Order: sequence, then structure tokens, then C-alpha cells
Amino acid sequence: MLVGIAALIVGMLAYSTDFSTYDTVSSARNKQGTFVHLIAKLDKSKPVEYDPINNPNYLSFYAVDSLGAQTKVIYHNSKPADLEKSERIVMKGKMGADHFECNDILLKCPSKYKDDKGQLQKSMVEQTSTN
Repeated sequence: MLVGIAALIVGMLAYSTDFSTYDTVSSARNKQGTFVHLIAKLDKSKPVEYDPINNPNYLSFYAVDSLGAQTKVIYHNSKPADLEKSERIVMKGKMGADHFECNDILLKCPSKYKDDKGQLQKSMVEQTSTN
């Protein structure tokens, strides 16, 4: 009985854990048609195409990975709110012949506490110097 429960738990963990690794644009191109996780940044020198009135489920933009390789990204969903502010974009999908077909986007945005941290340090220095 105990062995059966242990086997069930191991089986559930094996299926619930995501064993995928992050790919670059080049490695994703080498795995065309295979589901990958791609980490990149928005290429701000290229236009972001999104028209929420005419087609709210179509977004295209260009992404550049840490090695400088670039790809066009097509995402059939609404545009994430802070896409332009993101430090990094994790995209899940498949590389096609001429673009990355994205199923899901996760944004790594700059911390809203960065400025607050600097202000806090300044306040602490002022408080300690006045005491």
C-alpha cells in the first residue's frame, strides 16, 4: 500500500514538473516545430504590430536574445500590458520557417521598488546623520 502511494506521488511529480530548458533563437531554429521556451528582449528598434480594434488577437514584434540573434514573434492573443517596459521576455512556442509562433508570454519587468530602495537608503543616511 505504501509503495503504491509513493509510486503515485512520483508519477504525479514527473508529469507536473516542467523539464524544459531555455533556448536561444539559434537553438530554437535548429529545433523547428518543437515546443521550446525562448528568452529574449523586445527589439525596440523594430515596430510592434498590434491593432486591438481590428484584430485584438494578433500581436507581432521582434525579439533579440542575449547572443544578438533576432526573430519575428507572432502571438495570437492580446498584447501584454508592459511589453515595452519588460527587461526580459520568456516565450513558449515553436519556431517556424520565418518566425516564432508564441503560445504564451511571461514578462520580467523592472522592479517598481528600485527607486524606492534608493530613496530608502537616502532616508536612512539622513536619519543617521541627524541623530
